Amino acid sequence: MPEQTTPRGTLAIQIVAMPADTNANGDIFGGWLVSHMDMGGAIEARHRAHCRVVTVAIDSMIFLKPVNVGDTVCCYADLLRVGRSSMQFRIEVWTKPQGQEDILTKVAEGLFTFVAINHEGRPQPVDR
Repeated sequence: MPEQTTPRGTLAIQIVAMPADTNANGDIFGGWLVSHMDMGGAIEARHRAHCRVVTVAIDSMIFLKPVNVGDTVCCYADLLRVGRSSMQFRIEVWTKPQGQEDILTKVAEGLFTFVAINHEGRPQPVDR
């Protein structure tokens, strides 16, 4: 299978990886990356559902390459499926090295499921 060269989905969030975000090896901590993936997915899910959303599952997660301090981290959200109250997104993370913003490298991918909720916190239809 050929290596993917461009992101799939909509750019949902960008942030610069900072020294405080590193693990003991000096790479960006995986949990930090997952939290930004979740935030980017939630932003897109909220836009799609026009209401509050909650994360109900991370159905899969893969880290492909380490993220370096100074990289611009770009999370792309691709809507795969809409159920009655749920939405599943593929979240891809691509990085741009500091000073080389024209170079994109895929570093992680996950499947996130969000549920639309009402003001009482109960599931509600995405399409109402």
